[in-house]
Amino acid sequence: MSAPYIVTISSEKGGVGKTTLATNLAIYLKALHEDLPVTLLSFDNHFSVDQMFRINRQPQRGDVTGLFTGSNPDDLIETGEYGVQYIPSSKQLHALRRELDDPTALARALAKSSLGGIIIIDTRPDLDIFTQSALYAADRVIVPVKDAPSMDNCRHIYEFFDEHGISRRPLRILPCLVDGRIHFDGPFSDPYQLLKAYAINRGYRCMEGFIAKSPKVESLNTNPEGKIYPVLSHGRQTEVHVQMTHIARQVYLNTLDTETRRLDEYRKDMAEAEIEHQGIYELRRNNLATNCLVCGNPLVGNESIGMAGYFAQTSNMKVSGFIEEECFTGLVFRYFYGAKRSIETHDPVWELFRESAQRSYFLLQRAPHTKNFYQQKLSFYRFDDSGLEVSHKTIELQEFEKRLLSKERSDLFPLLERTLFNEQGRLEGEFLLLRKVSSDLPEEILYDQNYANFSDIMNKVGTQLP
Repeated sequence: MSAPYIVTISSEKGGVGKTTLATNLAIYLKALHEDLPVTLLSFDNHFSVDQMFRINRQPQRGDVTGLFTGSNPDDLIETGEYGVQYIPSSKQLHALRRELDDPTALARALAKSSLGGIIIIDTRPDLDIFTQSALYAADRVIVPVKDAPSMDNCRHIYEFFDEHGISRRPLRILPCLVDGRIHFDGPFSDPYQLLKAYAINRGYRCMEGFIAKSPKVESLNTNPEGKIYPVLSHGRQTEVHVQMTHIARQVYLNTLDTETRRLDEYRKDMAEAEIEHQGIYELRRNNLATNCLVCGNPLVGNESIGMAGYFAQTSNMKVSGFIEEECFTGLVFRYFYGAKRSIETHDPVWELFRESAQRSYFLLQRAPHTKNFYQQKLSFYRFDDSGLEVSHKTIELQEFEKRLLSKERSDLFPLLERTLFNEQGRLEGEFLLLRKVSSDLPEEILYDQNYANFSDIMNKVGTQLP
């Protein structure tokens, strides 16, 4: 499936004809090639796209916010006037700004869709995260300028491309709202020639031609009905009609000349990243200890992995594995909570601990300031979801403990031997971090984002330890 050709209309300067260009370009492209799918969307909040293309007032299926919240773009499309598809605008888009910081989000959403043909994106007159997303995904960026100040603002768009390692090749300047009544003495006879000279002097490439200032065209956007009319149907007698036809032809020919689309490149990057992530996941899984770190029962590679209750990893990352829930909870109650009796799984205290453990991290480490080589003390920490310490208890390690009839080996020692003890059977400076896992899918802790969160907490709690 061929990726769509994405045209982004962007300018940090308002009043340069950006939205008029975007909406009319969609109609002219559709007129040039009737079978060409043309989709339009806007991140501005003036709803010009909706006013121009909405056919009826039936409830819409979604809007542009869905492109950043996980919706399939195919499900957001509405059939509009003049054969142009559009995604409805939204008043709530600004509420997402604080939640978004990744300019690849739009490209990622569109890459997963089945949209084809040409997508035209109208942006806000600032370089916010939505404009950045539209620039990142674009095969062609048209920057309308009408004067020297709007030309100066172009440098921020060019800087964005440079900062993200994107080729400047898609960028094109288009002089707009050029007043043909103004003439100059000297080498630049009119505003178009002057703006083009400014652009070339700054190293900017230009579209062929310009869009003239036209009272007739301006009146199509302002009328008592609140309807916005296209130049193609209501401005054929203006020179803007000829100019828009010329611009649309350039864009269409560009789609034919561009064999590899921006989204093709992004899809390839996504596929390679997925392969890499899968390889990293498999590496993490293959490095797991195969048995419970406490009792030694088989867990990994066995149907009994559903018995896993906790994931554990040493701070030096040499040991990682799962622990059965009963094993770890039993250790906590017996050695750190001082339970005088065995706590059964159906006991309300057990259920209370299980529920609170969902929001906790647990940590085992040699107690600080332990100087006597023969005296080993173990510290047990509990941290909340954000990595802040909740509680701390220290116990003295005894390998053998007195039970009812005889001395038996402490249940803590097998865990410490598999994780924290050195070859001499002593605790050193490493710690063991534990996290409750899903009983349905314990391996989920190894997925990229979950494992990244676990690693972040490991780094955070490590800085708090004495």
